[in-house]
Amino acid sequence: MNYNEIIDSKKDEIVSMLRELIAYKSVRGEPSEAYPFGEEVQRVFEYMLEKGRIEGLDTVNIDNFGGHLEWIGAVTDARGEIVAAAKETVGIPVHLDVVPEGSGWTYDPYGGEISDGKIYGRGTTDNKCAAASVFFAIKALKDSGYIPSRNVRLILGLNEETGWSGMYKYLERAGEPDLGFVPDGDFPAVNGEMGILIFELAKKFGKTNEKGIVLRSIEGGNAPNMVPDRARAIIMDEINKDFENVKEQLAAFRERTGYKINGKGVGKAFEITVTGLSAHGAYPQLGVNAVSILMAFLGELHIANESIRDFVGFYNEHIGFELDGEGLGIGFSDEPSGKLILNVGMIGMDSEAVIVTINTRSPVTIKEDEVYDALMPLVHKHNLGVVKLDSNPSIYFAPDSPFIETLMDVYRENTGDTESKPFVFGGGTYARVIPNAVAFGPSFPHTPDLMHQKDEYINIDDLIKITHIYADAIYRLTGACNNP
Repeated sequence: MNYNEIIDSKKDEIVSMLRELIAYKSVRGEPSEAYPFGEEVQRVFEYMLEKGRIEGLDTVNIDNFGGHLEWIGAVTDARGEIVAAAKETVGIPVHLDVVPEGSGWTYDPYGGEISDGKIYGRGTTDNKCAAASVFFAIKALKDSGYIPSRNVRLILGLNEETGWSGMYKYLERAGEPDLGFVPDGDFPAVNGEMGILIFELAKKFGKTNEKGIVLRSIEGGNAPNMVPDRARAIIMDEINKDFENVKEQLAAFRERTGYKINGKGVGKAFEITVTGLSAHGAYPQLGVNAVSILMAFLGELHIANESIRDFVGFYNEHIGFELDGEGLGIGFSDEPSGKLILNVGMIGMDSEAVIVTINTRSPVTIKEDEVYDALMPLVHKHNLGVVKLDSNPSIYFAPDSPFIETLMDVYRENTGDTESKPFVFGGGTYARVIPNAVAFGPSFPHTPDLMHQKDEYINIDDLIKITHIYADAIYRLTGACNNP
């Protein structure tokens, strides 16, 4: 059988492997000396290494910070005889960690349940489907008797969602591949990734002798690169202890806006909770930011502390529900990328200070320093502090480059879609640290973006088509006669 026929014959096995991967709650956990990203991430990593050993692939483990499964290639002569070892390597990085599941699921987020031709669970699209698809793409090619002219390396990332330290250590020890693609984005092909910044805006609060509503705490969000679907505030009021005025304002706000915001007494305090809609931080327009809803409501209360009132006012005036950074003075844009993307991912506040964690995706022509330089005048004006947490520079390939054209040809041949074009997106993938690599799938243009959301799923038919696409891409990138 040829490799495409083998893939079709392995449909049930591909589905089974993805379901097994989903069953691992591979959210980064408490590190130990042996397991730098926690036990659950370690367990799914060991699962993949064992799968590779069974398949006869070379397996490498870099002190549990990451590793790979490698199919060794060779140079052959006109008769198909092996004459030399392959010198170059195609790297295909996936990540086995996932973001926290959040709340509101219809299905068990780690159950891998199948319903109506879909597999549900955290990681079905981000990024465990890629691990299963690429693994079986390699297996099908290998079982067909094909000999690649380049080594094929399925690289296993373990903390992509929480900082990439594992990938950096892996590359330092294992070395970089020569080229590759990253199945952690969208089809048809991503020819550029916007620059990513993660930073905190912080403010210390002054003392007050005012009486009235005291804002004791705010909390919301799970990660910088997720639109927060929950936020919560605790207030006290020594004057109106029954909180009747707050209850009336909350009801009016809910009626006027339609947002899911509620309140209840908790001892002598009053708890305000907001339910939003989670989404990936690269696509905040697909979510509803619970933190911004909460701040909008708090802005309608008269809080008995001028410095806290000033901060709430600053948030609502300069951040609010904007997603392009205009209010903060960082509304950059360019032709390849479009506008800057801004997501408020987390907030934490007590009586002394507040910290807001912001994740931006800046256009490919804009540098990190330009963003911070544009932000600082407003920061100084409002007596805020900025803490720079992380950054990743942008990458960009011309849409008509041979590499992009090769991937586009593979996509078109498998889908019949000749209309979709390569594009720049706000996601951040391992393509940023792999030479000559771009994001390539696994999400199709016709599918909803469910990364980092509840009830994440993948269509089984799409899962199999993805496997075909990746097998064809590996074949094209490792064929001696048509390497780009």
